[in-house]
Amino acid sequence: MSTSTTGELRIRDPFLLFVPDENCYYLFGTNDVKQHDPKCKVGFDCYRSSDLTHWNGPAPAFRPDADFWATQDYWAPEVYPYRGKYYMFATFKSPERRRGTQVLIADWPEGPYRPWSDGPVTPADWECLDGTLYRAKDGTPWIVFCHEWLQITDGAICAMPLTDDLRSAAGEPITLFHASEAPWARAQQNQVFVTDGPFLIEADGRLFMLWSSFGDEGYAMGIAESADGSITGPWRQHAEPLYAGNGGHGMIFRTADGSRQVAIHSPNTPPQERLLIFPLPLDKLTGQP
Repeated sequence: MSTSTTGELRIRDPFLLFVPDENCYYLFGTNDVKQHDPKCKVGFDCYRSSDLTHWNGPAPAFRPDADFWATQDYWAPEVYPYRGKYYMFATFKSPERRRGTQVLIADWPEGPYRPWSDGPVTPADWECLDGTLYRAKDGTPWIVFCHEWLQITDGAICAMPLTDDLRSAAGEPITLFHASEAPWARAQQNQVFVTDGPFLIEADGRLFMLWSSFGDEGYAMGIAESADGSITGPWRQHAEPLYAGNGGHGMIFRTADGSRQVAIHSPNTPPQERLLIFPLPLDKLTGQP
């Protein structure tokens, strides 16, 4: 296992988990495990760091068994501690089944992860990606995910309650908003609007969501706020993106000193994608749309 600096790691869709008992950050993401190289197995890797600058790894967090259903598009793993275990929400696809987010489980943050849900928990007849976990004030777990523009043209962010064990859906999906509702979002070729990477955070008693699309300068990450503080909304869009310079698919994490930091990949140009971490500008998050 080697050590790399933040600027050396090629990674998309970064997700950081800080484990206080270890004073350690775990980094997951869509990495350079080659999906079409027969010398490499498809899967997800994990890196560890104590300073957010030097990273030990990669260690294999998930490698599928031979009978695992998905053969492509291993994207956007996110890891959450929940009831003494660690759960990974990750996107998969195969030629026979639509893209969706499946839940995996492990005893330790770095894995190894194994399938927990029976295939994707997102709707089987939808093209979905980038599922993230949100726990409502009453404790109900929700998956928030993208209904992909490939299927509906104007990409949507949707939410759906999960069973308490995170193994399956506990209700019907609800559309929270479409990408075209954001003033900063721009249509791409053939007038499609992209939605990527939702992530939810509560601040000042209010509920916010980071999500990504394309703006005037390329890939970008914006902010939406729930008008009543609930997951079902309605959701209002901030007029300007939080990050506009060809980067996004971000999340917010707390550091060892308790400060909030944002992690994104930037630029959004293969193979130059790198992890970018910067302090959360709280005024931008909580400012009025």
